[in-house]
Amino acid sequence: MASRFNVLTVRPASKQALAAAQTAGGGHYHWDGVLPPRTVLVEWPAGHKAPTGYWISNLPVTTPVEDLVRWVKMRWRIEHDYRELKHGLGLDHFEGRTWRGWHHHVTLVTAAQAFLTIGRLEPKALTLA
Repeated sequence: MASRFNVLTVRPASKQALAAAQTAGGGHYHWDGVLPPRTVLVEWPAGHKAPTGYWISNLPVTTPVEDLVRWVKMRWRIEHDYRELKHGLGLDHFEGRTWRGWHHHVTLVTAAQAFLTIGRLEPKALTLA
């Protein structure tokens, strides 16, 4: 996967953001009414006429772009793994009625997922010597 990204520093200005900041303060400190800066990550792939994704973060503005991109794209990895668990390994095939049976089923599916992940990341780790 490859794309182009830009990072902007913004200061939220909506009524909802202001109310959330006031509520988060909880009266424990003096709040001056100025919302803290936020980082906006914008994805604009080559060949597209407009950006395709926007993410706002409360991470420090000094957070490296590479880290921001890795974290926002982590969702793709999680969705891929869930799809593999569900369709490829049968996570959704359990039809039992007991907690113990469900627990065994999920444990075995999770072990199979771990095996496949290790095989994908370290193919030599699964070869027999």
